[in-house]
Amino acid sequence: MKEFIEFIVKHLVEDPDRVSVTEEQGEKGTLFKLSVGENDIGRVVGKEGRTARSIRTLLNAATARKGMRANLEILDDNKE
Repeated sequence: MKEFIEFIVKHLVEDPDRVSVTEEQGEKGTLFKLSVGENDIGRVVGKEGRTARSIRTLLNAATARKGMRANLEILDDNKE
């Protein structure tokens, strides 16, 4: 799933080299942390959060087919 998220997001942003996804296993499911460059956060979230919602919907559908649960957290990679 990590590669799936990276693939989608890298095609949305201007700086794909700053896209990173980490995966943390928990008791109730998997948490994916998506980090993008500060100038690309708007592209990932989208107008009124629609793009982020769409990415989460795709992730939930893909993981549900495997009997898993997943959450996606979107972070601004603001490393100054």
